[in-house]
Order: sequence, then C-alpha cells, then structure tokens
Amino acid sequence: MGPHPAVADVRRAVREALADVQRDALVLAACSGGADSLALAAALGFVAARMGLRGGLLTVDHRLQAGSAERARTVAEIGSRDLGLDPAEVLTVTVGAAGGPEAAAREARYAALAEAADRLGAGAVLLGHTRDDQAETVLLGLARGSGPRSLSGMAAVTGRYRRPFLGLPRATTVAACAALGLDPWDDPHNDDPRFTRVRVRRRVLPVLEAELGPGVAEALARTANMAREDADALDEWAESAYQNCALSDIGAAGKPVELSVAELETLPDAVRRRVLRRAALAAGAPSGALFATHVLAVDRLVTRWHGQKAVDLPGGLTAVRRYGTLILAISPIA
Repeated sequence: MGPHPAVADVRRAVREALADVQRDALVLAACSGGADSLALAAALGFVAARMGLRGGLLTVDHRLQAGSAERARTVAEIGSRDLGLDPAEVLTVTVGAAGGPEAAAREARYAALAEAADRLGAGAVLLGHTRDDQAETVLLGLARGSGPRSLSGMAAVTGRYRRPFLGLPRATTVAACAALGLDPWDDPHNDDPRFTRVRVRRRVLPVLEAELGPGVAEALARTANMAREDADALDEWAESAYQNCALSDIGAAGKPVELSVAELETLPDAVRRRVLRRAALAAGAPSGALFATHVLAVDRLVTRWHGQKAVDLPGGLTAVRRYGTLILAISPIA
C-alpha cells in the first residue's frame, strides 16, 4: 500500500520544487513546528536522499513567547532524530519594532535564514506557505489598493527561497502530519485577532466561502498566478523602455537620471510609471519609502505639464522637467 494521499502530495510537491537543484546540494527547510512547515520538513527528509540531496532544518526562536527556546529545540530535535535532517539548527533572533510586530518578526526571521544559508552553503531554502497563505496575501493586497505586483502574491521561487506548497491547501499539510504521526505546534499568534492576517484567515475568508461558495482560496491563488505573469511581462517591457528613454548613464546607482519626455509620452501608463519608479530608485530613492503617490506626482510632469515646480521624493531626491528632459537627482539639481 502506498503512502496516505496527503503524504504523497507533500512529497511530490517538494520533489518537483527541487527538480533543478544540483545533486549533493544542501537544502534547508524553514520549520516553525506548525503543520505546514512540519509537513515540509518531513517531505524533505524523505525526498532529499532519494534525489541525491542533503536535507537540513532551520527553526527560528523569535523570543516573543514564554517557552519559545524549548519549543525551538524540540523542533530541531524532531528534525534530526525523526526526519533525518542534518544539520538541524535553532536560530535565535531579536525582533525590533519597526513596521509593526508582524513585519519586524518577518524581517528578523528572513535575516537569520539568509545568514544561516550563507554560512552552511545551502543551495535552497524551503518555506511552507500554502495556497491558503497565498489567498490571504492577495486579499491583503486588495485591501491596500495595491497594484498587480502585490496582487501576484508570493512567488514559488524567489532567489534561494522555494515554496513547494503554494498549490496545496492547508488541510493537506494537516492531514499529512496526522498520517505521519507528527504533532504540530499551534502558535497562539495564529489565533490572535490583533494581527491583520489572522483576521483575514479566521473571519474574512470563511465569510467569502460561506457567501460565494467553496473554492474562493483556490480562485484567489489562481488570480495571483495570472497577476504575476502580467506583472512580470510589464516589468520586462518597462526595463526595455527605461533603456530607450535614458539620456544619461544609468549604470551607476545614486547618480542623476535623465529621461526623454518624448519617449516617455509614447508609453502606456502602466509601463511609463514603472519606468519612473525604476528611475527614482536608480537615482537614490529608498524603495521602502517610495510610494505610488510619489510616482504619480512625477508622472504628472510628463502627462500634465504646465510648467510646475520640481517634485520632492524620498531620500532627498528631486524630479524636475527641463526642456523636454525629466531629471531625477539628489537635491539640489544644478
């Protein structure tokens, strides 16, 4: 008799996600001890040796709850003793306050994962995000009024990070853990309504399922895939257009960027605004502080020109139009 269907599903997903990884490479599973990441670690432990890979585990102790250090050690022990993962390490982090608790914890976690992956020479790091997580991400993007890049959700592959379970519902990881005799840890933060994502998970999605019928999460995840394809295509077009519009050397970061207004005027709105964002970043604007309102203000120098003054941008940057040239540079522009 073969494995339980849920177990077969998670193993298949991990195997497909690692199909292009070089043999003998180290692959690490980021594991919190919850059902999603525990099923991920178990699948990696089964699949790695059969694919000629080495499987390991990283668990992060955020030190935000009593007993977190002991739980992290237990997760590492399960990875080493029961799942055959080596190394199995606990990464202890200090969570700051910038951007709110969710963002601060995420930033600390990814910084620790990146450092460990570099130190251990890992070829890939697996993350346990499921189709349900993807649906939540899309809804959060919709609530913020974000563009297609945000609505595209999480990518299956982002650099060293891979998310094998984006096509699987959370119920599959829960069933896989039960079939394998694994006892996931339920993080109380996952039920804390102070967190926006928890409210989306516990309140918003169930209402949508009840009112619109089953399959909402799957439809949102499918929307994310289509939005990602569109966003990728627009970004590729914008990069080519940026090269065509440039009147200055755009190879040096932080240097003034000059763009041809005549060329910018020929572009569709979605492409032109991507070009302007790309130019602002190249000229020195910090990405985390550059918002759509800033890009739209610069866009008006192209599309609604009536001799207006320069536009101030984050990072001490200024955008100004002069004689058919749009100039973005650190203030003041001579």
